[in-house]
Parts: sequence; C-alpha cells; structure tokens
Amino acid sequence: MGNFLKLARERYSCRKFTDSIVSEADLDALLEAARLAPSAVNKQPVHIWVLRGVEAIEKLKQVTDYTFGAKLVIVVGAKPDEAWVRKYDGKNGAEIDAAIVGTHIMLEAASRGLGTTWVGSFNPSKLVELFPEMAGSIPVVLFPIGHPDIGPGPRHDERKSIDDLVTRL
Repeated sequence: MGNFLKLARERYSCRKFTDSIVSEADLDALLEAARLAPSAVNKQPVHIWVLRGVEAIEKLKQVTDYTFGAKLVIVVGAKPDEAWVRKYDGKNGAEIDAAIVGTHIMLEAASRGLGTTWVGSFNPSKLVELFPEMAGSIPVVLFPIGHPDIGPGPRHDERKSIDDLVTRL
C-alpha cells in the first residue's frame, strides 16, 4: 500500500486530546500544508485563523460544543468575493476551496501523529461576532487539533464498497 493510502486509511476523527501542546513546528507545518492546497484557478479565496490559549478556546465554546479538549483550533473561512465562479451556473468555488484547504490540514495533522476532526456544527454568525477579525469571510470548518487521547471510534472502518461508491461509464 502506498504511503498516502496508508495515511488515508489510518486517519480518524479524534474526539479527545491530551493536555500536551502542539509544537510551533507542527503548527507551522499544518499552515504550510494549507497554503499549498490547490484552489480553482489558483485564486486561493480562503483565510485561516489560529485559536490558541484559554481565552480564545473559551470564546469558541460559545459557538460549538465540539472542541474535545483541544488547546488549538484552526478555523478555515471562505472569501466568495475572491473565488472563481463557474460560468455555466454561477457556482462560487470559495467553500469548495476552503474544504480542500481543510483536507490538507487534516492529512498533515495525521501525518505528524496529531489528531483532529472536521467540525461543521457551529454558529457562524456568533463566531464572527466573538472574533470580529473573521468579518468578510464565511467560516466553513473548525479543526480542534492536538495529541490524541483515544483511538478511532467503532465506525471508523465502515466504508461503502467500491461497487456501491463508483459507477464506471
């Protein structure tokens, strides 16, 4: 199995972290992975906020119940005004590009032995109210990140078969 498939298979949504702090070197690598993510027409219509420290995490808990004890949360936002727009139907690609950035963050975290999970359950307007620096972007996803304190959940290995997932035309 190739290294990427091994990483994809072993990565899981971590919902409990130790008290260990994520190093600056690891954080820098996560942010570099995000920076290198592809985007439509390379417009890069995203912004990232790093929430670290008790005050920031306590504020974040006002908008989501899903921080899982992480001491570091990365927020990825989309900037629709800067995005490529599909000419056929006007589909704006900003949130898709933000999702690609988020995937890079998740996979880089896993490659470094860190845990994270994709959190979409949050109040975006309240988030922007509490963190006015986020105004002008649409918060898309939160990533609590840390050193895992538990392994994968019982449903981790449940996957559709290739036949159920793919239609070859």
